[in-house]
Amino acid sequence: MKSELNVFLAGLWAGVKRVLNEDLFTIGGTQLDVSSILIFVLIVAGTWWISRLLERAIARVLRRGGLADEGSIAAVQRLLHYAVLVVGLSTGLATIGINLGALFAAGAVFAVAIGFAMQNIAQNFVSGVILLVERSIKPKDVIEIAGSLVRIEEMGIRSTIVRTLDDEEVIVPNSELAQTMIKNFTLHDSLYRLRVLVGVAYESDMRQVDRVLQDAADALPWRYRERRPRILLREFGDSSVVFEVSVWIDDPWSVNRLRSDLHHAIWWALKDAGITIAFPQVDVHFDASVIERLPRVAHA
Repeated sequence: MKSELNVFLAGLWAGVKRVLNEDLFTIGGTQLDVSSILIFVLIVAGTWWISRLLERAIARVLRRGGLADEGSIAAVQRLLHYAVLVVGLSTGLATIGINLGALFAAGAVFAVAIGFAMQNIAQNFVSGVILLVERSIKPKDVIEIAGSLVRIEEMGIRSTIVRTLDDEEVIVPNSELAQTMIKNFTLHDSLYRLRVLVGVAYESDMRQVDRVLQDAADALPWRYRERRPRILLREFGDSSVVFEVSVWIDDPWSVNRLRSDLHHAIWWALKDAGITIAFPQVDVHFDASVIERLPRVAHA
């Protein structure tokens, strides 16, 4: 019975070795068999696992020491992940006997051919690396792109996911962030200047208007206290004298709600002070000859 089991195991092992040594294809002058592919897959899988462990470890160290904010930690994790993967892939290819130099030389012509077809992808990839290294834009930053205020949610190597004020997620290619002018409202601080225009009637007392607007802006509980609101007379319009009320806030993402609060404060302050908020009016003047003919037209 024991000898039969040994014979069975020996036959099974011989079959497994035959499958593992089965030649599949040749890359860079190296003949690859099933065992080589399995070794390569195990090395890549192990590299991925190690990468995740290192990401968690570096994040824990940076948070515990207070060395970086969440955006910086995310950027470091992403760069570390790609660096470890590159090392793992290179190690895996070298382990199974593939000459990387010969492989690159053999694929150079093919790489040039597909390079023209993948210019945008390569451009976005390089832009993603630049953004992660420079850290001029980080997750949770509030920026203005194409005239819209958005918040960075997640930065990838090819594209970045942003969230709009309407709570919509938009995928932005990294090349747009790297090559166009971007306003970053939270790069070094989160201060944002909120401006509102209001027009008052020409017969208003301008000194009183200036005082009422200043008091209304000063009383706002959410404004940034280190910088006082500013009241400017912007222009003498066709139907009103236009003032600008500007206050500083430290939360650019709440700009719409806070602008509404500022509008309400201005409205009630001017109303309580008896100051008229002007609106366009049209006065029609008739010549004397036209006035004389009006009764005739009415009876016609």
